[in-house]
Amino acid sequence: MTNPGWGSAAEGGGPQPQPRCVRHPDRPTLLACSRCGRPACPECLRPASVGQHCVDCVAAAERSTPQARTIAGAPVRSDRPSPIVTYVLIALNVLVFGITAAQSGSVMTHEQGSALFLDWALWPPIIAAHGEYIRILGSGFLHFGLLHLAVNMFALWVIGRDTELVLGRARYLSVYLVSILGGSAAVMFMETGAVTAGASGAVFGLLGAQAVILLRLRRSPAPVLTIVGLNVIISITVPGISLWGHLGGLVAGAAATAALLYAPQYLGAGTDRDRIVRTGWIALVAVVAVTLVAIVLAVVRLRDQLGV
Repeated sequence: MTNPGWGSAAEGGGPQPQPRCVRHPDRPTLLACSRCGRPACPECLRPASVGQHCVDCVAAAERSTPQARTIAGAPVRSDRPSPIVTYVLIALNVLVFGITAAQSGSVMTHEQGSALFLDWALWPPIIAAHGEYIRILGSGFLHFGLLHLAVNMFALWVIGRDTELVLGRARYLSVYLVSILGGSAAVMFMETGAVTAGASGAVFGLLGAQAVILLRLRRSPAPVLTIVGLNVIISITVPGISLWGHLGGLVAGAAATAALLYAPQYLGAGTDRDRIVRTGWIALVAVVAVTLVAIVLAVVRLRDQLGV
């Protein structure tokens, strides 16, 4: 009498083939995801509180889990992320300084001997007469000497890192650039005869951003405002410092940050994250537009004064 088990094994052609990983069909495996049950090789499995999950289930869980975010919508990570944009901005300022120092042959003062400095320094009459608009933004990356560079880069390193982590990289960079534009606009209106340069307008803009962030968090901005006040006094009492460049950057940076943090709240964006982010960006674009209009008006005014 034939054994039924042996007969079925013979009829089936021997032992059943070993399951294979769903992501790597060439890899036999006896393991499986404890969530979806699909076979997976060790490379495709991750430890879980119960059993082990395949990478597809892990990714799906991450997408469905709400992520903690800052008041500006930037993701909050368990590890402290690197403020990459701040470091890149510092590197760009140092690079531009290195070029101007090499062209002039001096690290202490090179505004007269550097072609790049002469091409980028903010001098409102030449912008109005010849349309050299690169000066409006490029001047924010120039410095009159090593001490000027060191002070601004130290301030950027201290202020910029935390501001970047709260705002997120894209918003932070936008606030930084808008602050440069705001400082340039103020200079073109109020200091038309001066040649100005430096990242201090952007640094003041980040101070304004920090003050707005503290207000949004319902914390006292007094420490930041104290620093701003001391620097304003220095700008007034020390010759050769652009007060209006600082104030313009301060106002523009604060306005840009307020647009990002307060506009969604007052324009009824609700709790939908995508709508909050979109509303903040639209408000920021409005601030940029106002700043650009101010620059255009300053150029028109200067052209009338110069008879161009």
